[in-house]
Amino acid sequence: MKKIVLIGGSGTIGSILREGFASEFEVVNLDLEVDGENQNDRKVDATDYDELVRNIPRDADVIINLLSKPQTDDLVDVAEMDKLVDVFLKASYHIFQAAIDHGIPKVVVASSNHVTDYYEEDGDSTLGREITVNDYPYSVGLYGTLKLAIENVGFAFHNKHNLSVINLRIGSVKQNEETEIYQDLDRLQHTWLSEIDTVNLFRQAINTDVRFGTYYGVSDNEGKPWDNNKTKRELGFESVWTAEDVIEEGN
Repeated sequence: MKKIVLIGGSGTIGSILREGFASEFEVVNLDLEVDGENQNDRKVDATDYDELVRNIPRDADVIINLLSKPQTDDLVDVAEMDKLVDVFLKASYHIFQAAIDHGIPKVVVASSNHVTDYYEEDGDSTLGREITVNDYPYSVGLYGTLKLAIENVGFAFHNKHNLSVINLRIGSVKQNEETEIYQDLDRLQHTWLSEIDTVNLFRQAINTDVRFGTYYGVSDNEGKPWDNNKTKRELGFESVWTAEDVIEEGN
C-alpha cells in the first residue's frame, strides 16, 4: 500500500481525497488545522522548512501539495501579497526540496484553472474553443500567477533532480455537491470537477509513470472551458460524474 502525504489536506480537496483513498492508500495529513484524534494528522506549518521536513515520513511514496488560502481572482495589496507568496511559493518550494531530501520520488501539485483565467469568463472559454495547456498561461490575478510559478518551480526540480512532478489545474471542486453547485450555477455547470472525478484524477496522478506533466482537471460537463483530452490520454483519467449528473441527482 502506497503512503501518500497530503500537505494542506484538511481543506475541501483533502477531505474528499482522504475519504476516497481510505481503503486504497495510507494517507498522512499535514496541515495547520488537524483532527487531534487522528494519528495520521499532524499540525505543521509548511512555511517552516525544518518543521515540515521533520514531519514528512521518509517512507512516503508521493506528496500531494494542496496548500490553499482564500483567494481573489484579482491583484491584492502588498500585505496580502506577502501572505500569498509565503503560502504558495515559499511553502511549495519547501515541499519540492523536502521530497529531494527524503528521496520521495513524486510530488503532485494541485494547481488551478486560474493559471489561464484570462481566457475564461463565467465558465466559458473566450477563445472560441476549449483552453489547452499549450495556451500561454495569462492570469488576471496574483493567485493564478503564483500557481503558475509553482508549476515552473516543479519543472526546475524535475529537470535538476529527476523528481516526478504532476501539475493538475483543478476546476471547481465543492463538497455537498447537490447544493453547492447552485451557488454559482451559470459558471459551475461548466467548470465542475465532481468529487468522484477528483478522486479518480488524483489516483491517476499518483499511479502514472509520466515523469512530468501539466493537465486540466474538469469533469466532462457540457460546455466545459478546458480541454481534458491530454489528461485522459496521458494519465488515463475518466470522468464518470458530471455537472449534469449532479443537477439531475439533486432534482
